Amino acid sequence: MTQTTTLPKTYPAPTALKTPTDLTPEQAGAVVKAVNPLIADAFSVYLKTKNFHWHLSGSHFRDYHLMFDEQADQLIESTDPLAERVRKLGGSTLRSISHISSLQTVRDNDADFVTPLEMLTELMNDNKAMATSQRAAHEVCDDNRDFATASLLETIIDETERRIWFLFEAAQGLEHTK
Repeated sequence: MTQTTTLPKTYPAPTALKTPTDLTPEQAGAVVKAVNPLIADAFSVYLKTKNFHWHLSGSHFRDYHLMFDEQADQLIESTDPLAERVRKLGGSTLRSISHISSLQTVRDNDADFVTPLEMLTELMNDNKAMATSQRAAHEVCDDNRDFATASLLETIIDETERRIWFLFEAAQGLEHTK
C-alpha cells in the first residue's frame, strides 16, 4: 500500500522587511538613522574593551581585567534590544563588520601596546562620546513619538554613565604609579 503525503501549503516569501508601526515612515526612519550608529559604536567599544581586557598588564591587572570584562558584557548586551527596536519600527539594522565600520563614530585602537592609564582614558572618552550620541538619539525618539526606544535609551545612558564613572575613578592617581 502506497502512503500519500500531503505537502503543507506554501506561502509566498516576504518581499521586504517592513514591520508595521503606527509611526510615519519619516518618524521611524529618523529613529532608525539615530539608533543604528549607537549599535555600531557599542560593537566597536565592545571589541576595544575586549582588546584591552586581553592585552592588559601592570599592577592593577586583575581589577582592570575584571572591570573590562564586565563592561564589555554590558556593551554587547545593549546591542540586541536596540537592533530589535530598529526592526520593530520596520527598519533594517547592522549586517556585517563593514556595516559597523561605516557607521561607528569611535576610533579603533590597533596599537601593539597601550598603557593601563591610556586604556582607561580612551575607554572613558569613548563612553562619553557614546553618552552624547545616546542623548541626541533620545531627543530624536522624543521628537518622533517613539517613547519605547527613548525609554530603552534612558537605561542604556545610565549604564554608559556608570562605565564612565568607573573608568574615571580607576584612573585617579594612576599617572603616579609605575
